[in-house]
Amino acid sequence: MIMCHMWADTLEELLAMADRIGVQRKWLQRAPKASWTHFDIALNKKTQAIRCGAIVTDFMGPTEFLSQRERQSGDPHRIARAQQRLDWVAQKRAKKATMAKKLG
Repeated sequence: MIMCHMWADTLEELLAMADRIGVQRKWLQRAPKASWTHFDIALNKKTQAIRCGAIVTDFMGPTEFLSQRERQSGDPHRIARAQQRLDWVAQKRAKKATMAKKLG
């Protein structure tokens, strides 16, 4: 079975979407078993989530989202670390775009 991740800005939003598309809350993944709070969902649930307003992102989406939040922390060390991760995301996406252009 092919799976994908479903995550949200807030836990409340994530749980509401899970309820709406029929994903049982017991499948919620959180620390320490997961590095970020999310559900693994099947592709048919992904289709339902998109119909209900979910936005598709690439595999770097959670890193980008969490790093943007970290930049707002006010802590210089956290801000610097977050900026490094955002720079990494930008580099990866630029490389992917360049490869896509080359392939036509």
